[in-house]
Amino acid sequence: MDAPGTLHHVMVRGIEGTKIFGDDRDHKAFLDRVSQLVASSQTRILAWALMPNHVHLLLFSGLQGISQFMRRLLTGYALYYNRRHQRGGHLFQDRYKSIVCEKDPYLLELVRYIHLNPLRGRMVRSLKELSRYRWSGHGVLIGAHKNDWQEKEYVLKQFHQKKTNAVRAYSRFVAEGQGQGRRPELTGDGLVRRLGGWSRVLTLRGDRERAGQDGRILGGGDFVSGILKEADERLRRQVSVGERNHVINQMIEEMCDQERIDEQELRRGGQRRTVSEVRGRIAYRLSREWGVSMAEIARNLGISTSGIANAIRAVEGRIKSE
Repeated sequence: MDAPGTLHHVMVRGIEGTKIFGDDRDHKAFLDRVSQLVASSQTRILAWALMPNHVHLLLFSGLQGISQFMRRLLTGYALYYNRRHQRGGHLFQDRYKSIVCEKDPYLLELVRYIHLNPLRGRMVRSLKELSRYRWSGHGVLIGAHKNDWQEKEYVLKQFHQKKTNAVRAYSRFVAEGQGQGRRPELTGDGLVRRLGGWSRVLTLRGDRERAGQDGRILGGGDFVSGILKEADERLRRQVSVGERNHVINQMIEEMCDQERIDEQELRRGGQRRTVSEVRGRIAYRLSREWGVSMAEIARNLGISTSGIANAIRAVEGRIKSE
């Protein structure tokens, strides 16, 4: 769990480019869920943009980090969307991508980049049209639209204490960014990001130059070092038996559901290639993220301790090769 107030740039995409918004009703349903969760989790949304097949959010995490917030948001919306559009299966592509960002100097750059998404994606043709676009936070910041959950004042005060001056300065700042195009460093297009989470961060210990370019950390050397230190501490954290069992069972259930394999087949040691690959990913995450012993992982995944060790080594090998 990240520290409360950690800045994240979160990106969510429809599976295989699938549209995740069909019309205004879908947009509103998504934002209604954001509104409800912001109030209950103390998450603070600074910038956002809804595109046909993906979403950008810039947020300060609440007391419980972003995992629970995003899980509830995406699960609830996917159930609504599938029910309304009479479709089945996954709506979103794998896990969401979250980049831990250093507030200075990236906060305002990210606000601008995210709010220019509809213009870059040709959802609108000009800044004037962007001001009227209802499905991003830009219109809220300049006063064209209203919502009660976006951190409007916080962002504007970065430009000026007086509201009218702040809006004018913010608008000028956005206009100056029109010609920048896509900026990979702000969207995490760097190193590995597929197996994700803190386990991915841990592979970067001792390599600060490379870590500074990682798709999950955006910041200077001291900031990156602090994140790596926190990740190390998380790895060594001891959890209670009850919490550990809950984590193990939840991870197995979620991964099996995501990959559409039978949970009992996995727990009984099934050797189909897909089952073995998922077992390896589960073992890797339980070991690296939660410090669960290989013996305990083996008891839950239906193979020997040496088999778990081999599975983890195989995942580490894929990470290095990628």
